[in-house]
Amino acid sequence: MNSIPATKIKMMKGSLRCLTLGLLGLLPLIGVPFALAALWASFSARQKERQFWNPAKPQRILGLICAALGALIWSVVDTFLIYHACNAYANS
Repeated sequence: MNSIPATKIKMMKGSLRCLTLGLLGLLPLIGVPFALAALWASFSARQKERQFWNPAKPQRILGLICAALGALIWSVVDTFLIYHACNAYANS
């Protein structure tokens, strides 16, 4: 079983990882996998927040917001581009 300080450190590192991946999730065209990874990192850090106070909670929330925006925007744009490319290929 992990000690309490080790669990807190993992929680804070997960929150910072969520912020980093969330910001990378805003990258055009390639951001969707980063956004999904940020959502997962936020989920795992949030589970530990139920037991301990997280000083990196604002970073986790900002990363979650960036990840959600990136996943939503770029999945729609990627879907549109793939549909347009497939439609152009089928019509040629």
